[in-house]
Amino acid sequence: MNGPEGAHAHNHGEAHRHAHAPASFGRAFAIGVALNLGFVIVEAIFGILSNSVALLADAGHNVGDVLALAVAWLASELVKRAPTARFSYGLRGSSILAALFNAVFLLVIVGAISWEAIRRLLAPQPVAGETVMIVAAVGIAVNAVTAWMFAGGKGDINVRGAFVHMASDALVSAGVVVAGFVIMLTGWLWLDPAVSLAINAAIVWATWGLLRDSLGMAMAAAPSTIDPAAVRAFLAGQPGVDGVHDLHIWAMSTTEVALTCHLVMPGGHPGDGFLHRLAHDLADQYRIGHSTAQIEIDPAACALAADEVV
Repeated sequence: MNGPEGAHAHNHGEAHRHAHAPASFGRAFAIGVALNLGFVIVEAIFGILSNSVALLADAGHNVGDVLALAVAWLASELVKRAPTARFSYGLRGSSILAALFNAVFLLVIVGAISWEAIRRLLAPQPVAGETVMIVAAVGIAVNAVTAWMFAGGKGDINVRGAFVHMASDALVSAGVVVAGFVIMLTGWLWLDPAVSLAINAAIVWATWGLLRDSLGMAMAAAPSTIDPAAVRAFLAGQPGVDGVHDLHIWAMSTTEVALTCHLVMPGGHPGDGFLHRLAHDLADQYRIGHSTAQIEIDPAACALAADEVV
């Protein structure tokens, strides 16, 4: 609404500074997908030949890595699409769908591999420990190189997530190497499925947070990094503001946050300068890059004044 009773305040520059990975990361995604896909094939083959469910568990996890990198890559391109009349925010929400898909897919893989590991734990089978060590050692190198390619993008949440994911995978592969070494020394066949279950537990632990956050974003929840009460207090403390209602904070994508609110200002519309400063401060202090504020003089006239009304 335009005029004395309402106005929109936007500051896209700050939001876009945090929104997307630089274009150069497209090459990193491509190399990462190729490296990990090749390793998955090798690891699965040697997992079957060596009868190692730990290698198969790690291969299953790496399938999730390939898919995660591919979907994140696709989403990073889709979020750049220009808005249309129907998709007024463009396709920014595709990054949220990608995160949700990856979380569910990883949990399905973990469930299937855990079932096989439990069977092996009850009836241990011979494992080629040396093969397990060699293949897992290659996995350390692949994951470490992939993580290194994303090390320079820690200012972008998606790229930082790829870095942390691949770095943690290198540690998981190191655990498989240790298991293969111990099996060679002791002959403890039960260690292979036990390590598999430990790897799966670590994956579930890491994936649960991704599932929780992506579900929250899909349900238009305020990002966990933002305290809605603090934002409300910030808005209520602005000069001339007597009340705040109909406050909504949600994720437009995995890197961009939007806000809408009604500000009660009995003294009348404060002017565009106030709105521009407000948008800048929201972007600077809370990384809310797409803010819309409606100015109202009489709160009693607003049907959305009550907190329970959406």
